[in-house]
Order: sequence, then C-alpha cells, then structure tokens
Amino acid sequence: MIAVVLKGWPRLSESFIARELQALEARGLALALFSLRRPTDAKTHPAHRAVAAPAVYLPEYLHEEPLRVLKAWAKLRRTPGYRAAKALFAADWARDRSRNRLRRFGQALVLAAELPAGTQALYAHFIHTPASVARYAAALTGLPFAVSAHARDIWTTPDWDLAAKLEAARFVTTCTADGHARLAALGGGARLHLNRHGLDLAHWPPGPPRPPRNGSDGGECVTIVSIGRAVEKKGFETLIDALARLDRGLAWRFLHIGGGPLLPALKARAEAAEIAHRTAWMGPQDEHGVHAALRAADLFALTPIVAADGDRDGLPNVLVEAQSQSLAVVSTPVGGVGELIEGGRNGLLAPPGDAAAVAAALDRLIRDPVLRAAMGEEGRARVARDFAAAPGADAIAALLRRATA
Repeated sequence: MIAVVLKGWPRLSESFIARELQALEARGLALALFSLRRPTDAKTHPAHRAVAAPAVYLPEYLHEEPLRVLKAWAKLRRTPGYRAAKALFAADWARDRSRNRLRRFGQALVLAAELPAGTQALYAHFIHTPASVARYAAALTGLPFAVSAHARDIWTTPDWDLAAKLEAARFVTTCTADGHARLAALGGGARLHLNRHGLDLAHWPPGPPRPPRNGSDGGECVTIVSIGRAVEKKGFETLIDALARLDRGLAWRFLHIGGGPLLPALKARAEAAEIAHRTAWMGPQDEHGVHAALRAADLFALTPIVAADGDRDGLPNVLVEAQSQSLAVVSTPVGGVGELIEGGRNGLLAPPGDAAAVAAALDRLIRDPVLRAAMGEEGRARVARDFAAAPGADAIAALLRRATA
C-alpha cells in the first residue's frame, strides 16, 4: 500500500496526477489518497473517476478539527518517531515561523495516525506543502517517502526546504530538464529522476481532417484555442495584447478554457482592445470539453512567462494534448516548453512577454493552413514518439516498488 499525499483531490487543473494514479493502479499498486484540501471544482475528468483508491481529507485548517488533531498527537507523542519528527519541525520552524508550517505538522500527525494497515511508503505530489507533510509523517512512522516535483513548487520553495527534502526522500522525480537542473543544483544525486508526464494517445484520438481555413482577407475564420488557469505565469495578458495587434482584416476568433483569478481582468483587457466580439470565455471544462475544443480548433496558443515571484510552468500538459490533436502551436520557451515545441517544426516560439513577436507568429499561421497542417502532424508524431504515457508510468511504478522493497 502506497499512501499518496496530494494538495487537493480531485483538481481539474491537475489531470496529469489522476492519469498517473490510474496508471499505477493498472500496474498493480494499491493506493490510498490523502488530500490536504477538499475539492472546489464543479467538474472532474474521467481519469479522476477511474481511480479506485479511497480519498481521506486531512484537516484543511487545524482549528476546524481540533479533536482529530489532538487524538493523533495523543497516539503518537510517546513514540520514537514523534521525537524525530519534532526535531525536523523545530529546525524548519527556526527558518519559517508561519501558520502554514504549523498546519503542515498537524496534518502530518493526522496522516501518520490514520495510515491504513500495511502502508509501505508515502508518495507526495508537489515538493512544497505535500512533501513537507509527507516528510514529517515519514519521520513519525519510520516509512520511506518519495516526491514528484512539478513547476511552481520547484521555483517558489526556498532552497533550504528543497535541499532538506532532496536529502531525505527515497527518490524525487520531475518532468522537465529545466526543473531537474534546478533540483540537481541543490542535491539529490542518483535519487533525482527526470520522468516526463506522457499522454495515452488511445484516449486522445485525432478528429477528422481540418478544413484548410485561410484567415487572410476574405478568408474563412480561423479558431485559436488556449487552455489554462488565468494566473500570471500563463502570460494571457501577452496573448490578448498580441491578438489586439493582428491585422483587422484577418478572420479569426479566440476561445479560452479555464477559470482563475485574472479572468475578469483578461475580459476587460479584450474589451479595451476592441476584440471582445472575437473572444469567447468557456470557463473550466472536463477532458471531454477540452478534447472537443481542440478537435474543432485550427491553432493553439499559450504564452507562459516567469512570474514576479519566480513561478513558472514546467511543461503545460495542454500543449501535449494540443499536439496530440495535430494542432500547430504558438508558445514561448519558458520552463519545459522548448522540450516539446521545436520552433519551425511543430510550432512557433516567441520571446516571453513579447506581444509583437507572438502576433507575428499568429499572423503567419492564421494565413498559412498548409504550414499549420504540417506543424500539427509533426507535433502528433513527436508526442507519439517522445511523450507516450506508458514509459513514465512504468518508471514511477518501478521506483515505488524499489522504495518499498
């Protein structure tokens, strides 16, 4: 039994985690899920529903379930593991005297006290809060723990915190060379693994051939789709500004899928740029809605940036999904984007934050359906060749089995 520690379950924006857990169960691993937060999304993906493991919700805030926390503390406080975990917490507390640090320790107490019989290891998705909880719980129980690190958690977690987890974890896996290099500089050695999130193309069949729409003057309308939460690192402000720069004679429309705190500001930005009549804001969608939108689109655009606090994307899964549907992509080489998109082959890359360069790339692909089709086919071939789901799932399953041996 592997206890999986998650930031939240289920989360619409983290379908890749659900796919991984589904794949691990298919490879014979028994899982139990422990979530630090209760679900907030109205929709879920089919992969979430396919995961058989039960989910337990740890106290999101300790004051909401004080008796549960107290019961866990009473059960564990005289164990050797409690003294070890308390020493770890004290060292961390000296650097980070925050309510969140206290909450992590309280959640770890409950996790350790409520682990199912036969649990052999802890496996945390994200190296910030979930890994902190898993690290304390591992000390409390004497179990090994492992971590899957992704994007924001790598770039916004303090170096000292990352280094401590890299030293203590049985293994740490991450999905981009960019993230791997950041973690490798802090330690980890042979315990650090580069393991891409793949896509099962059997669940992402391409649609019928697209009409060769030419958005030049008098041409057919070209549909541009973008998917992602409206947050700073996604760079949607750049994309809206780029769309506003396009020749007014071009025929195009823009569809956005996703929620997020900046959504009202993006709508206002489109209104101010006088392109609101060409935009549609679809809100969060499940995998079926995403698949349908990608099959109906002519072009995919996502222009990530590095946020002011250092946050950035790893390799956005929506780019892999778009390429699986033979869509040419306009993007920016931030994080792991350049590991998928080869500028001039399966898409076009522009400097992050450069609306003029993004507009030029969009203009070129809107006007050239032959180039779009060629780049789209190259993209699907690249996903099939280098981003298949099975090798990554096999690798994670092998690492977890080794950790529990």
